[in-house]
Amino acid sequence: GTLFLDEIESMPLALQVKLLRVLQEGTLERLGSNTSIPIDVRIIAASKGDMEALVAQGTFRQDLLYRLNVVTIPLPPLRERREDIVPLFEHFMLVAAVRYQRPAPILSEMQRQQLMQRPWPGNVRELRNAADRLVLGVPEGGHAGGKADPVDESTPLRERMERYERAVIADTLARTGGAVSQAADLLQVGKATLYDKIKRYGL
Repeated sequence: GTLFLDEIESMPLALQVKLLRVLQEGTLERLGSNTSIPIDVRIIAASKGDMEALVAQGTFRQDLLYRLNVVTIPLPPLRERREDIVPLFEHFMLVAAVRYQRPAPILSEMQRQQLMQRPWPGNVRELRNAADRLVLGVPEGGHAGGKADPVDESTPLRERMERYERAVIADTLARTGGAVSQAADLLQVGKATLYDKIKRYGL
């Protein structure tokens, strides 16, 4: 199978050692077991930082970097490929519309220009979160109490709370440029908890 590791630069050194061992030996052990299980996995890792600089700083293992750095695909930030912004945004709106069972808004020319002019420091993640907020009716840049997520009165309370929580997390990730550790600090939750919610809400 294929395993995608996002923000590989934030992986603790102790976990880096374990990952390196798995990649070198091609086996792993389940938690609480002494039996080695052979695996056949392809690793795709993404990073926002300069990995060579992190190696020099001692926060990332050089041997693990050599193991991972087989093929490098540089992805320029959105600000360097602005022609992709509107098509990507419209795609994310369609995906969000299906997920939340809502109509996808039609962008005005002014909205298209605004999208093109924004710096998007959080890149694709920030763009996707902005598309989700537009579909959900959440005001850009904040959560305006009960008006932040207009829903039908028959919508169950739990679903309303989940939509609100998702909007808050999406907004925080956008403000931190997608930095999960910083977002966890701002939201005052554990990093593992936030990762679970990000996966749950598809952020």
